[in-house]
Amino acid sequence: MAANHTALRLLVVIQLVSMGAMEMSGPFWPLQIQKLLGVANAQYTGLLSSLVYAGPMMAAMILTPMWGRLGDRTGHKPMIIRALLALAVCQALAAITFDPWLLVAIRVAQGALAGFIAAAQAYALAYCGDGGRGHILARLQSATAVGSLAGPVLGGWLMDISGFALLCYSATAVCLVCAVISVFLPSDAPRSRPTRTCAPAALPKGWLGAMLGIIVLIQAAKMMPQPFYALYVADVLHAPAWLIGASYAASALTLALSAPLWGRLFDRHQPAHTLRIIEWITWSCALTLAFTAMANEWLGFLASRLLWGVWQGALLPVAYTLIANTVAPNQQGFALGMGNSAAKAGALCGALMGGIGMAMVGLAHSFWLVALTYALAALGIRAIRSLTRTPDSSGFSVNTSNNSKARS
Repeated sequence: MAANHTALRLLVVIQLVSMGAMEMSGPFWPLQIQKLLGVANAQYTGLLSSLVYAGPMMAAMILTPMWGRLGDRTGHKPMIIRALLALAVCQALAAITFDPWLLVAIRVAQGALAGFIAAAQAYALAYCGDGGRGHILARLQSATAVGSLAGPVLGGWLMDISGFALLCYSATAVCLVCAVISVFLPSDAPRSRPTRTCAPAALPKGWLGAMLGIIVLIQAAKMMPQPFYALYVADVLHAPAWLIGASYAASALTLALSAPLWGRLFDRHQPAHTLRIIEWITWSCALTLAFTAMANEWLGFLASRLLWGVWQGALLPVAYTLIANTVAPNQQGFALGMGNSAAKAGALCGALMGGIGMAMVGLAHSFWLVALTYALAALGIRAIRSLTRTPDSSGFSVNTSNNSKARS
């Protein structure tokens, strides 16, 4: 079956632009909360600043699989349009509210109603042809990374020239435009979806759960530096503010560049072999973060960030591809929704671990804990490989501990 390259290119552009629009407000929610609370209620700033990020993430973690299952039944194009409209409405409401508690509630509703990334992934799989699933999922991941990189820069400029309301209204306008453009995507309703000539057989018991566990592990390690990153670069490396942003963006840049290349490479391999490579890449992340921890000047630190981004391009997108290549087409929306929920769960765990770890070992040694977390994640992947039977693309399963094959 030939891929619909026009639809896929349009989808990648929609994801890049819409994710950039949503990330415009990312760094500035605590500032708006502080402004709305005022001096009299300043004691709630820390609590609400945490909830404004954790709330939508937890809501999305719970409800994204539900939206994915609905997309499996009705088509994922309506889910894309619905999510973009929900994002637009929530951003518009955030622009006009003067109650900080209501602002947090709007953010929670935004997380609950969105589910855009999982819908875009499932839609892309319907039109990417019999091959190339890894490549298109990696391209979508790259689009998210570029949007996350450019969005806060544009958001900062809008904050400087006008304030938070203009920023939210701009995001509303962009999401509405993306929703209108999405109407022109080909329909992927179940009866009109391109059919695959060979659907996968029943999965080995525990396979999807094992993949979700891997996603939680690698995302927890990835997000662990978030609470202390800026403090570390400023206080330990004594770097200027511009270098904090530049070094932070460096890994996003190399992730965006490397992910499609990794995706194209892994499209050639069976799941068992891919899972083995993911384990070794996780070990490579552990070594890279050890180098980060040892870097005592900014040039070595920046080099480690660039290399870390390269490894990141081969982890989460490839984990999604393993799910996509082994789950039946009529269940991919739900399975990818579960994958996105697992990624959010890992991110929450990682951020919590990073904050606790910094308090336990001190700022100067925090990156050693990240390296240790990657090493533990690699050991976890090794255990999963040993205990889980891995399906291949022909519908068989492979016991990765002894390479024996059996019917699923």
